[in-house]
Amino acid sequence: MTDSSAGKLPRRERYTGKNPRRFDQKYKEHAAERYSEDIDRILSSGKTPAGSHRPIMVEEILKVLKPSPGEIAVDCTLGHGGHASRLLQAIQPDGKLIALDADPLELPKTEVRLRASGCAPESLVVVRSNFVGLAHTLATHAPEGVDMVLVDLGLSSMQIDDPKRGFSYKHDGPLDMRMNPQKGLSAADWIAKAAAVNLARVLSENADEPKAELLASAILQAQSSAALSTTQGLATVVRRAMKKSPESTVSATVQRVFQAIRIAVNDEFGSLDALLRQLPTSMKSGGRIAILSFHSGEDRRVKAAFKMGLASSIFAQISEDVVRTSFAEQHSNPRSASAKLRWAVRV
Repeated sequence: MTDSSAGKLPRRERYTGKNPRRFDQKYKEHAAERYSEDIDRILSSGKTPAGSHRPIMVEEILKVLKPSPGEIAVDCTLGHGGHASRLLQAIQPDGKLIALDADPLELPKTEVRLRASGCAPESLVVVRSNFVGLAHTLATHAPEGVDMVLVDLGLSSMQIDDPKRGFSYKHDGPLDMRMNPQKGLSAADWIAKAAAVNLARVLSENADEPKAELLASAILQAQSSAALSTTQGLATVVRRAMKKSPESTVSATVQRVFQAIRIAVNDEFGSLDALLRQLPTSMKSGGRIAILSFHSGEDRRVKAAFKMGLASSIFAQISEDVVRTSFAEQHSNPRSASAKLRWAVRV
């Protein structure tokens, strides 16, 4: 007798209420090609569909980078591939896009989407690497240098929204926060090894947190009594420490704590400093650089490096001021509101 269930898709998990609330239950958003009308409604409401990402300042970046057919472009943070797909299209025919990303979970999915666009196989090179490895990557794939480099320093929505990645406290998940979950200490393990003075320094330097010492003490006291292992566990500790403050202040503090620890876990500032040192020697004459940052610590580093490059005649031109997202983009994509774009042109 033939099994009548053979070949059938597994039954979708049931959920309470009119719409699914958990990330893994949002089946329509995870299959955008099948539910285009639903995805359009989500986008029109100013939200980002689960499991996807909305590229920020695409037109402004293309205006800065000026991609032309036959050129070599680098996307140092491939993510969901929104910027990369436009660059890849603009440099055809005969151009080449070199794309880097450290995330082993999202990178293969993005490569499949980009190659499905019909680009020539040799026009796209995908490398699983943090952008600290840019010089090593270019030594293999573009030893003569490149015409343009894009660096988007923001987290991708796929990372933020997936509770399993541990970047957000909005839904409970393991306290991980690693861009590459196969490498290094998770946030939980990092906190377990942290000294009070070091944690306070991280909260202050990485997120300008005014209550750094108070919060470091509260976090480590909670850690000593019961290991902090979940995102909401950490958020609860911070909320208790700030219980006498207004809710708006408490929420902003929780965001800063998560930001500061994530930066430390991934050594984001150290990686950015290393990249900024490599960029000038990676560029051809007249090469263009665009860097999209999302908080003051990143922007300060980019601004200082570009000014130093201009003063030492490495760069012929740099952006005088940051370029910010338009009001229209901020309205349609609230996650773009903190973005800052700076650019430079190699002599």
